[in-house]
Amino acid sequence: MLTDEELLLKIEESTQNAIHHQDETLRSILRRQCGVRYLRRYLSPADDDAAAFKRTVPLSCYDDYADYINQMADGGQLDEQPLLSVDPLVCFFYSSGTNSVNMKPKLVPYFDSSLSKAASFIAHQGASAILRRSFPLRCEVNKVLSFLYAGNVSTTKGGFKAMAASSYPFHFNTNAVLQNLRSTSPREVFLGSNIEQQMYSHLLCSLRNCDLIDGIQAAYAVGLTRAFSLLESRWEQLCNDIEHGILSLEVDDVAMRDSVNEVLGGSQPSLSKRLRLVFENKNWKGIVSKLWPNVRYVKCVTTGSMMQYYSKLKFYAGEVPVLGGDYFASECSIGLNLDSKQPPEKTKYVMLPTAAYFEFLPFDTNENKVVGEEIYDFAGVEVGKFYELVVTTYRGFYRYRLGTFQWKRYR
Repeated sequence: MLTDEELLLKIEESTQNAIHHQDETLRSILRRQCGVRYLRRYLSPADDDAAAFKRTVPLSCYDDYADYINQMADGGQLDEQPLLSVDPLVCFFYSSGTNSVNMKPKLVPYFDSSLSKAASFIAHQGASAILRRSFPLRCEVNKVLSFLYAGNVSTTKGGFKAMAASSYPFHFNTNAVLQNLRSTSPREVFLGSNIEQQMYSHLLCSLRNCDLIDGIQAAYAVGLTRAFSLLESRWEQLCNDIEHGILSLEVDDVAMRDSVNEVLGGSQPSLSKRLRLVFENKNWKGIVSKLWPNVRYVKCVTTGSMMQYYSKLKFYAGEVPVLGGDYFASECSIGLNLDSKQPPEKTKYVMLPTAAYFEFLPFDTNENKVVGEEIYDFAGVEVGKFYELVVTTYRGFYRYRLGTFQWKRYR
């Protein structure tokens, strides 16, 4: 297992030699996947040449994969000739937007790829190492209030689970993810099926252990603002529950209710009184440090469409820094936020050359569209210009336009 310092040095080395690692990444993908049916439309089965790939494989969008993905979701044609990947299909992730063919949520196949898992490990562990560099772990104050929800899982006709990418660890590696989260909430809360009940339970468990909370995090800023809004409207009920040691909210999930009651640990009148004194002031500015006095950070994605929630988050956070998130898509990891204390308008991401093969389409922010027909690799990207991102991943997408991602090179 790499230490944090070794991991960050590895990431730094990869970015300093980005063009080399990008070439190696593309070659690794093609060597592994050159025989899949999608690529056979453009390349010979043994053709893993990068130049031929970029010359003959066209840019693609989700609709170009929809028939294959639907076929896999229904359980068809998985063995004789792989459709998108030679690796075993594990499940599907939901992606943003809808399929233009049937207006259903986009399904992103997740394959059991050792190359993909290695790249994902570097990305996610690197993000954790960067956070620990700014906020070293403490022995006693070591819990995190995590507003994550993993219960929205469906099953395809072929028997595969479909879920948000953030839900995957809860269903396939539960013990490890809970240990890494250091959460005050029990597993049953994350796996609940009613988001408002889960949100309330997350708040309740964190208030019960308010002196142990080191950080607060969510996937997106909108999720945190909704949680604080719920706190504003339900604080009296939360205090009552802590005072009596019983979850009073009508929760249909018996396992979730029982697990939260166990966290409450019986009646806590003195803690309830202490919290009431804070709430009764009705001063919500800087409420984070008033309720959780040892919190050092609030972390979530605040860029893009989430920027509109940033000022509200800053209001609740007060002097506690609001950290920006990293850039991970359902299709692949993309970039790390090395200076997460910057506000969203100044956020910069360092792209990970080993996470996928990246190409760039020139993008006009005034006209809000791609301009010209040229497509560039890492070497051709110019400082100060905007681009739409195109990815070739370890998991079955080839020259795939992510569409909503616009990137500007800074150096």
